[in-house]
Amino acid sequence: MLISMSSLVWVDLDSKAPDHNLRGLSRGAKQGTLLCAVIKANAYGHGVAEIVGILPSADWFAVNSIEEGLELRAMKVEKPILLLGYVPLKRLREAVAADLSLTLYNRESLETLAKIGPVSRTTGSRAADVGEAPARVHLKVETGTGRQGIMIEDLESFVQQLLNTKGVVFEGISTHFSNIEDTLNHEFAEEQLSRFHDALNIVKRLKVKNLIVHMASTAASILFPKTHFNMLRAGIGIYGLWPSRETYLSARMGHSRVPDLKPVLSWKTKIVQIKMLPEGHYVGYGCTYRTTRPTKLAVLPVGYADGYDRALGNTAYVLMHGKRAPVIGRVCMNLTMVDVTDIPDVKLEDDVVLLGMDGDETISAELMASWAGTINYEIVTRISPIIQRRVK
Repeated sequence: MLISMSSLVWVDLDSKAPDHNLRGLSRGAKQGTLLCAVIKANAYGHGVAEIVGILPSADWFAVNSIEEGLELRAMKVEKPILLLGYVPLKRLREAVAADLSLTLYNRESLETLAKIGPVSRTTGSRAADVGEAPARVHLKVETGTGRQGIMIEDLESFVQQLLNTKGVVFEGISTHFSNIEDTLNHEFAEEQLSRFHDALNIVKRLKVKNLIVHMASTAASILFPKTHFNMLRAGIGIYGLWPSRETYLSARMGHSRVPDLKPVLSWKTKIVQIKMLPEGHYVGYGCTYRTTRPTKLAVLPVGYADGYDRALGNTAYVLMHGKRAPVIGRVCMNLTMVDVTDIPDVKLEDDVVLLGMDGDETISAELMASWAGTINYEIVTRISPIIQRRVK
């Protein structure tokens, strides 16, 4: 069990926002389309235990690892769970016993499943499974990402091998976009879609039916209805974050649906000391900041150990009393210093917003990412998992 590092740093979660966002992303999908919520990496830093409970519209959940899948089963999650990442050969039996659907792209995995055969279920979502039950697999096709996936020229023989393997059910087929978020030119995405159709034609020729077909990420869900097939596999948008500025602009320019995505997460802390520094006083390690006037300093008990990026020093600001307080000096492991000279009535243990809204001011994950030279995905997923998440 994880123990919080400090009660002075926490995350607030909007209880209604995740499901609102998921339903908004699916608004253009045809009736009956399955909704798969990607909750890997501790639900993109939001807290998997908390997010699972506030996503009633999700038909499926997707995670990266067997450990994440088993964690969900331990939470008594009974919905279907798809493992997107690699499962070690020696743990395949364990994954099947927990009724975790597998993403396959290695023949060694298929050959190991053949040796294992049907497995007694210990938990899962299929109440009809009694006694020995098969492994359920989703084949991932390489269409241009250069990561996991079966090359299209190898797909036919792979499928034939799968169909001849006892104890394994061909449940789904998928791929993933490489360049749909970071560009206004979607020619490569169109090429990937064309390659995926080639893969689907191979499967169709082999007379495989009733597959779950999925390739629509958040960006594809918004921009390309033709990628919806019969399951959407959405991640970042569920948390109220746009995949990129280009995705938003593409939606506006292409007259696509522009969903009303509501940020789920606010990240907060408290002031633990206030003091006056004279003009010319250094702040923090390395003497990277020196006051140019008498300065009222507030010390915050948060740092890079909590996921508050070290690059934010002398660059970012936080919010208190609806006003901006610049971060001065280097961000430390557990401490950050801010200038509150121009904010009246600041006092010990006042709440401070690191990420989120305070009055008319907002610090978005996108803004923080621009300060740190990264992307909004990294900002939220790096928030320490042992910081308390509070659903409100």
